[in-house]
Amino acid sequence: MKKSNTSLWIFIIYIIAQLSAVVGLPIVIPFVSEGRTPQEAYLAASGWWMFIAFGITTIAALILSNKDKHYFRTPKGKRSPLWVAIVLGIAGFFMVLFGQGAAGMIEQQLGIEPGSDNTAALVSVADMAPVAIVAVVLFAPILEEFIFRRIIFGGLVDRTNFFVAAAVSSLVFAAVHMDFTHILLYAASGFIFAFLYHVTKRLITSIIAHMLLNGFVMAVQLNLDKIQEFIDQMERIANMQ
Repeated sequence: MKKSNTSLWIFIIYIIAQLSAVVGLPIVIPFVSEGRTPQEAYLAASGWWMFIAFGITTIAALILSNKDKHYFRTPKGKRSPLWVAIVLGIAGFFMVLFGQGAAGMIEQQLGIEPGSDNTAALVSVADMAPVAIVAVVLFAPILEEFIFRRIIFGGLVDRTNFFVAAAVSSLVFAAVHMDFTHILLYAASGFIFAFLYHVTKRLITSIIAHMLLNGFVMAVQLNLDKIQEFIDQMERIANMQ
């Protein structure tokens, strides 16, 4: 059987997308700079380029994988019915929240302050260019699940075992986010995503959990002021009773 190069091509276009801002931002900045400070224009351009680059890359990855009829036969084993994969993807979101909560408590015991610089940066970009939310919630989970679960985890699990493949893929996943202070938090998420993929043998499971997680984080971070205001109102009402 001819060896497939699908994973290699998806990996290459992913790397190109990650590095493309060097070329893309100077092109986009003039279109978004009117009425903005240089910093605001840079953030807005980053959001738009994230949407464009990740959108194109996601479409390309889906086309490449769809053309390869054997691409999703890794890892080996019986695939769960689609409805089971979807339900477990939704349940997996809560598993990841629990895992992140446990990892967060461990980090606090180690003296690490809560709050991810990576998340804060994405929120700043989304404030200036809301279109970036689509990239963070839709495109990024699809691409990252292709790279870290299908390619890295899927390429290792049948040759080693679940724990080795999950550990390697989750650590690489954590490192790529460039927030080494909270590497445990990202690694815990990556490990659970790998578990979900391994259980169902369907990438859609970890993609759904990943999308829901990113959507939840963005919704909370973008509405912190409103959430805090609501909490304050509830406290005032409670004190009046």
